[in-house]
Amino acid sequence: MKKRLLAMLLAGAMVFGLAACSGGDQGSAETPSSPESTAPAGETTPAGDEAKTIKVGMVCIGDENDQGYTYNFMRGVEEATAQLAEQGINVEWVYKTQILEDSGCEDANIELADAGCQIIINNSYGFESYMLKVAPDYPEIEFISCTNQASAVDDLANTHNAFANIYEGRYLAGVAGGMKLQQLIDEGTITAEEAVIGYVAAFPFAEVVSGYTAFYLGAKSVCPSVTMKVKYVNSWSNASEEAAAAAALADEGCVLISQHSDNTTPATAAQDAGVFHCGYNNDMTGVAPESSIISCRVDWAPYFVYAISAVANGEEFAQDWTAGYADGSVKLTTLNEAIAAPGTAEALEAAEAELADGLHVFAGPLSGHPAQDPDGEVWSIGEGEYFAESDLSQEGGLSAPQFCYIIDGITEE
Repeated sequence: MKKRLLAMLLAGAMVFGLAACSGGDQGSAETPSSPESTAPAGETTPAGDEAKTIKVGMVCIGDENDQGYTYNFMRGVEEATAQLAEQGINVEWVYKTQILEDSGCEDANIELADAGCQIIINNSYGFESYMLKVAPDYPEIEFISCTNQASAVDDLANTHNAFANIYEGRYLAGVAGGMKLQQLIDEGTITAEEAVIGYVAAFPFAEVVSGYTAFYLGAKSVCPSVTMKVKYVNSWSNASEEAAAAAALADEGCVLISQHSDNTTPATAAQDAGVFHCGYNNDMTGVAPESSIISCRVDWAPYFVYAISAVANGEEFAQDWTAGYADGSVKLTTLNEAIAAPGTAEALEAAEAELADGLHVFAGPLSGHPAQDPDGEVWSIGEGEYFAESDLSQEGGLSAPQFCYIIDGITEE
């Protein structure tokens, strides 16, 4: 892990007004008026302290109107800005939204660098290669690629990766979903064999496979007969394709839908089909109150505070960073008690305690095959063994997920 001193970054820095982005648990963040926008002024600095100001650019694959992935980043922006203001650090945020994973991302990074941003955050997996083309030309700027891994091991001093242990949140959301499936079995609504989860997945990448495997293992911990079908939409954000995949899974007999995709349409499709749902990035009970049980999300505020305050104070910060549920960087949304199975809150508390006590989500015995390679060499770990996901204490460990095996009980479509 490489670190560097950033004191020179602040030399001669101009003082700007503090910027904040509006948003909330149930509402939409303020919509930028154009693909590039600067957030309006907000907080004040503590009395008697000289303000430090940092200009931060963010390249986003969507915008806050997706009510999912980018919206969740905007929530982190809002909370981090408030916390940094309490430290006497003002932040001016400049956004590039609705950027595709192509050369337009490279252009967006260049434009933010030329606009004077001292930190540039790229929020999508496919942005990193384009970001890395730009970073060598601006060694005085810190470039951050969220949910990725190349920047953690490259030779550039000004590139960083960051993620959170979202698989822990997936596991817990799976417990909530599994409790619902077991309730349906116990009541005679479905048979044990009909406890099938449908999962709308973006790509067969480790981040996605790790997440849906953790969800499945959480559900299986309380509903032993559960199985899972996965449909890939080959896009991080395609609302219509996500809805179609969810509807198709329901038609195939799946009685609970979950997702690793950016929009709320799997939730609404699940409600339309009369099946249940567990979401990602945002509380989706507002759009699917009769279907969506709970969601998990990364809270980006702790990382934003960490990285931005380091730059402001001329301190080092890690080239690769992760944190988990116990640290407040992974969270669950409010449980939808109106439809959750009785005892779900207690089951979640028990699972949270197990995680705090050192439960390994990817614990053996597990066996399967590499993703998208059903005829590939069988992979397995035995009883008492575990796959150390996103564990920076392990040699070669990365914040980005590495688990990419289809275990028994899960099928790809």
